[in-house]
Amino acid sequence: MNRLTLDLDALRHNIRVVDKWVLAHNASWTMATKVLCGHKPSLLALQQLGIRSMADSRMDNLAAIRELPDKTETWYLRLPHMTVLPEVVRLSDVSLNSETEVIEALDAEARRQNKIHRIIIMLELGDLREGVLPGSLMKFYERIFELPNIEVLGIGSNFGCLSGAIPNIDQFAQLSLYHELLELKFGRALPLISAGTSAALPLLRDGGLPRTINHFRIGESVYLGSDIINGGTLEGLRDDAITLEVEVAEVKEKGLRAMGETTDMMPFEALTPSETDPGQRGYRAVVTIGQLDTIVSGLTPLKSEYELVGASSDLSVVNLGGNPHGVKVGDTLKFRPSYGAFVRLMMDRYIDKVLLSRDEARQALKDEVGEFDVPPILQGLEQPKS
Repeated sequence: MNRLTLDLDALRHNIRVVDKWVLAHNASWTMATKVLCGHKPSLLALQQLGIRSMADSRMDNLAAIRELPDKTETWYLRLPHMTVLPEVVRLSDVSLNSETEVIEALDAEARRQNKIHRIIIMLELGDLREGVLPGSLMKFYERIFELPNIEVLGIGSNFGCLSGAIPNIDQFAQLSLYHELLELKFGRALPLISAGTSAALPLLRDGGLPRTINHFRIGESVYLGSDIINGGTLEGLRDDAITLEVEVAEVKEKGLRAMGETTDMMPFEALTPSETDPGQRGYRAVVTIGQLDTIVSGLTPLKSEYELVGASSDLSVVNLGGNPHGVKVGDTLKFRPSYGAFVRLMMDRYIDKVLLSRDEARQALKDEVGEFDVPPILQGLEQPKS
């Protein structure tokens, strides 16, 4: 059996740490939930952990958030497009926008639904994804300034989402300057500068962001503890909230190089295993996860001596080294997924998704490291309500 576990204790820790950093900056934040793919138990768990503002990019997922028992603010992360505007207005409180024609259509739709729809104007500051070019910002805002059913909450930008452009202080300072110019020219307060993503967390934690940046949209670092800029785990966060467990279907000692001539006939991207010597042998485990389930190259074995060396559509091969370490058929091997692998696993209906409660988390740790004293943070973790 394959299953993806979400450790609520680790998620709670990361949420609290990020919340502390944001509050120290006198700002607010919205948790990006698109990676959860509308999984209701996970969304409910986040709500029980204190999240009251969620951002998503799929209408079905926003609808799932709307069905949660407590009122939760919703942000639509994908640029609104004409065919979904009724759902954007109905399901989201805030959307990110960069086209005047779309905003005018949103205004008309909000009027039909008797609502005021709030927006963030996105600026292009170097990542080359969505955003108004700074030179046309004043004319852009002038066109939407008086729309009766649109409320402009502020301006924002994305960094590192497409081109991998590392955010810097100059870009945040530019954004603050454009925000100030809009307020001065049009005489209307714009409450938010929404420019913080997981890529901005190191600057936020270390006090390096301008105080004017007062809204953050955070996802990956909460789930995975990732340091987006430098790699590894961001100091202060935990990297053990998400674990993939897959079943071992075969264990055998084999050669570590394919026999005969090889080609690029495989339909999926090949993994790049460590170099091996001709004739070298070792133990290999075949596990029940494949490229149809996830991005296999985004899986990292929990045991550092193991190595993923190949994957087909439904199976992957793990080198166990010169010793099988007691691994046998029917056992499970555990992996940490990258963000891309995580979202694919959440989308896969063949993968069980399991929330670890306090007792389950304790047992999982015991299975990994043996007997131990329960850390204080594991004590009192609430069971998710059904």
